[in-house]
Amino acid sequence: MRALMLVAACVLLASVAHAAGIEDTVQICAACHGAAGVPVTPEIPVIWGQNEGYLYLQLRDMKRGARKVEQMAAIVEGLERADMQALAAYFAAKPWPALAQPASSDDDTRRALQTNSSIGCTGCHLSGFMAAGGGTVPRLAGQQRSYLAKTMADFRSGERANNPGMSDLMKAASEPDLVAAAAYLSGL
Repeated sequence: MRALMLVAACVLLASVAHAAGIEDTVQICAACHGAAGVPVTPEIPVIWGQNEGYLYLQLRDMKRGARKVEQMAAIVEGLERADMQALAAYFAAKPWPALAQPASSDDDTRRALQTNSSIGCTGCHLSGFMAAGGGTVPRLAGQQRSYLAKTMADFRSGERANNPGMSDLMKAASEPDLVAAAAYLSGL
C-alpha cells in the first residue's frame, strides 16, 4: 500500500516537474529521495553524494526507457539533457548521508568478500566500494540494503537491463551470495 501511495505521489509531483526549474525539480526528488539525503523507504536509493556521471546516466536511461522505474517515468519525461546534468551535479555535490545501517554478520562478510573475489566487483566499484570521483560507476558502500538487494536481483533476472555487463556478473553469483553482498555493502 505504501508503495502505491509513493507511486501516486511521484506521478502527481511529476506533473509539476514539467513546468519546474531545477530548484523545483530538486524538491520533487526530495519527496522520495529525502530532503536531507535519507530516502523515505529502504527501497529507494541514496542519491546524495552519488557519482555525477552515474546519476546522469541513470536519468538518461530512465528517460530513454532503457531503465524502467515506474515512479521516475513521468518525472524524467520532461527533463532535457541540461536538466539531467544539472540534477546529477547538484546531488553529487551533496554529502553522503549517514544511514546508520548495521554492519553485516561475519558469515555475510565472508560470503560477500568471496563473491567479490569471484566476480571482481572492486574492479569497477573500487576498493571500499566507494567508486569516488565523477565517474559513471556508482558508490555502493552505505547504500540502502533493500535497494541493493533488489537491484542485484533485477540485474540477475534481466528486469534491469541498462547494463548487460552487470547482468552477466550477477548471474555468476548465487542468490544467497547477492543477499550477503547487499548486507555487507550497506553496512560499510
